[in-house]
Amino acid sequence: MTGPDKVERVVQAITERQDQLFDLLGEAIAFPTVSPPARNTAAAQSWLAGQLRDCGFSIDRWALYPGDENVVGLLRGTASGEYRSLIVNGHMDVAEVGGDSGWRHPPFSLTRGTDGRWYGRGTADMKGGLVASLFAIRMLREHDVELKGDLIFQSVIGEEAGEAGTLSALERGYTADFAVVADTSHLHLQGQGGVITGWITVKSPTTYHDGMRSRMIHAGGGVKGASAIEKMMKIIASLQELERHWAVTKQYPGFPPGTNTINPAVIEGGRHAAFIADTCSLWITVHFYPDETYEQVTREIEHHVLAAAKADPWLREHPPLFRWGGRSMIEERGEIFPALSLDLTHPAMQQLMGAYEQQCGERPVVEMSSTVTDAGWFSHMGIPAVIFGPGELSHAHAVDESIDPQELIHFAQIMARFIAEWCNTPKRSE
Repeated sequence: MTGPDKVERVVQAITERQDQLFDLLGEAIAFPTVSPPARNTAAAQSWLAGQLRDCGFSIDRWALYPGDENVVGLLRGTASGEYRSLIVNGHMDVAEVGGDSGWRHPPFSLTRGTDGRWYGRGTADMKGGLVASLFAIRMLREHDVELKGDLIFQSVIGEEAGEAGTLSALERGYTADFAVVADTSHLHLQGQGGVITGWITVKSPTTYHDGMRSRMIHAGGGVKGASAIEKMMKIIASLQELERHWAVTKQYPGFPPGTNTINPAVIEGGRHAAFIADTCSLWITVHFYPDETYEQVTREIEHHVLAAAKADPWLREHPPLFRWGGRSMIEERGEIFPALSLDLTHPAMQQLMGAYEQQCGERPVVEMSSTVTDAGWFSHMGIPAVIFGPGELSHAHAVDESIDPQELIHFAQIMARFIAEWCNTPKRSE
């Protein structure tokens, strides 16, 4: 058979052998890789590495944390370096279950519901996309579809807890000409805004007894002290002012107005009722648009808050301190998800949209995601990328998480078409 004929045979085989796809998904769902607590993906990643080896990939594994390892498979193209390369990316960790008493179906056993959907934690977010991508590649290999460009399969850890599994894979040198992050998108092609968390801390150099408060707040008291908690209230007010300013002055296509928010999520302060609070820390979550970087946004916040602090006599002398981001919400209580803009003119995007239209008979929906994924790290590293995967966001993280089996099959078929075309595109053609 010719190349196109082989690909059509692959597409047909995915339908005919869909039971094998669901069997594979059932094996993946059986691993309880919830995060947090995390540190529990080693067995699942060993299983995934074995699946990739069976497809001819060479395997690299390394631990980010005890019990949590990244797995990257590399399938060298027959004309590596001359043809376009591709990363397929997904995370092995899944959201918390929260106790299975509210589940009608067991969370770690793939179960067919009476409504025809498949149930289990990770079906939508995102073992479904990970396994369907793997199955598409297996079918391409079994039907001898040549791939001239390199194919990299990244199975990473930590996405649910803001741990930089994908960033670690990119820093290790696993880059390509384009990346598909097979996370939950309902088969829409998506970009995303960015998120960064940060800590703002107000700290007094002196700790005072509660009995000293009257001398701090009344005329003639003579003690130039302050409650860090009360001073933090002024900083929170300044953040609210900046948030409202952003809502009026900033916008980005695909996002409702005011999506760029500053959420005061957690506040910690004081030591005991017998003392004036000498320390107060505020944990904020900041959403920003794809035309901004987290470095730009954090500089803007710091400038605004420090300007507000200068208007307060005590804060002027004891300005707030800032700590931004981190590589783990578990280990560092901080995270970064860079934003991802979409370039619809990019050849890979054109081919992916074409593969979707060929399979589904209509143009795909192109939009901005209302959540964040690891996809932003590709943009941060200069790699064009897209979020494209099966599953509905309303089912991700939910009790009785589920997926439409037909959507999973269509995704595998679209990916088979796209991989076969993109990895056989000469670099000189661009």
